Amino acid sequence: QVQLVESGGGLVQAGGSLRLSCAASGRTFSSLVMGWFLQTPGNERELVATCSLDGSITYYADSVKGRFTISRDNAKNAVYLQMNSLKPEDTAVYYCASTRGPFAPKAFRPEYWGQGTQVTVSS
Repeated sequence: QVQLVESGGGLVQAGGSLRLSCAASGRTFSSLVMGWFLQTPGNERELVATCSLDGSITYYADSVKGRFTISRDNAKNAVYLQMNSLKPEDTAVYYCASTRGPFAPKAFRPEYWGQGTQVTVSS
């Protein structure tokens, strides 16, 4: 079992930045593929970004490329999502997610989810 706890969401003006953090426990973190999803009301969760076991390979949804950066610190059992140049359409609940692998961005099926953190971008 893996426990994921997100933090760092909040309200920000368009053009601003936020950094989401996700702390993991319960399993060797370096064996987990990590990712971030978002969900808006009435819609399914969609992948925002994911990274490989050592963080050297990353994948981003087209909507966030060049603005968001995923990173991980295996020594701290944490994954981060740096969100820059935020837009109102980025408003959503963001979820940290993980799987025991392999790293396959277009087939990422999380086994574990965090509780989610709200990000609201005002215009």
